Amino acid sequence: MTAKPSVLFVCVHNAGRSQMAAGYLMHLGAGRVDVLSAGSEPADHVNPVAVEVMREEGIDLTAEQPKVLTTEAVQGSDVVVTMGCGDACPFFPGKRYEDWQLDDPAGQDLDAVRRIRDDIRGRVERLLAELLPEKA
Repeated sequence: MTAKPSVLFVCVHNAGRSQMAAGYLMHLGAGRVDVLSAGSEPADHVNPVAVEVMREEGIDLTAEQPKVLTTEAVQGSDVVVTMGCGDACPFFPGKRYEDWQLDDPAGQDLDAVRRIRDDIRGRVERLLAELLPEKA
């Protein structure tokens, strides 16, 4: 792959799962992948428990803000990973779509969100190995 791959993570509120996934891909991809995240109904802020569990991994999400999902973001991405946004996610033929079935961290305690975080990390590592097999 000559151009840098682009990945868009989408969940309903863009406050937990998609923010953690984007944080991991930015961190683990070390600039080799363009990373976006968005939500079909963005929240006012990133889930503080998600921020806390990612801080434990050395990833700072405090400056992140939930963003609204746009058609342009989907069109401009090579891979679109959805996490429970259902029919609100636009579909374009030829794009690679993945739907990650993950529990929503909203309202969950630290241990539950840590389990979700760890699941996301494993999925992001597999995705990164697929996108950059010679460099992962």
